[in-house]
Amino acid sequence: MTVAITGITGHLGRLVLAKLKAAGSSQDVIGLARSPAKATDLGIPVREADYEQPATLARALAGIDTLLLISASELGKRARQHRNIIDAAMHAKVKRIIYTSLLHADTSTLNLAGEHLETERMLQDSGIPHTILRDGWYTENYTGSLKGTVAGGTLIGSAGAGRIASAARADYADAAVKVLTGHDHDGRTYELAGDTAWTLTDLAAEISRQTGKSIPYKNLPEAEYAAALLGFGVPPDFARAIASWDVSASQGALFDDSHVLSKLIGHATTPMSATVAQALA
Repeated sequence: MTVAITGITGHLGRLVLAKLKAAGSSQDVIGLARSPAKATDLGIPVREADYEQPATLARALAGIDTLLLISASELGKRARQHRNIIDAAMHAKVKRIIYTSLLHADTSTLNLAGEHLETERMLQDSGIPHTILRDGWYTENYTGSLKGTVAGGTLIGSAGAGRIASAARADYADAAVKVLTGHDHDGRTYELAGDTAWTLTDLAAEISRQTGKSIPYKNLPEAEYAAALLGFGVPPDFARAIASWDVSASQGALFDDSHVLSKLIGHATTPMSATVAQALA
């Protein structure tokens, strides 16, 4: 079985590859990347695959049996880009697709949900056997900027008391590997989230505990939080998006207590405290 992984130079793609190598299952893995030159350190063949250039997708998927479609990252462009690669997979007669979607994509209030749900429908219409991994929030979405939070002395956001059932990227990579190397996953949709939910107040308390500093959580109105992010250099559209995601989190969009992820991967998900420690190291 020849497996292709999109977004191989991204955080999740690299983690999936590393875990496949650790399991001894990487011999027939091909990476797909817009810029293969950025993937020379991976130790596997990497083919050019630009979502905006369908001709590259047709070449990239030649001879591929299974495609791990890690969702594209450009907001507002995902549906069109995913259409291009799913069409290419149909023409290349790819036998199986695994897609990283969004937690509760069919009911989520997150503005990300629409494109993910549209992609799920494309997969259904394609006739290609597929598995949907509806990934919840990465804990790293909040810990990636912790050093700035510590320097500023306050954790800010708009999530209120919303409970966030996040997991580490490595946990979601484990899920992808489990499905890639396993059987009986076709036609299934997995709602994946961390075992233990937490609030931004809990996150602030954990940062305080690990740093020995008092780092409170300050809840802001959506527009004020977006303005603060803009002041930190976040691009305007992305700043507004982040703030809106926090508001959705305050309404429960990032909560799930089904424990499907830990059951699928066979171990507990990574505690938020461990991801905090990694970010502060």
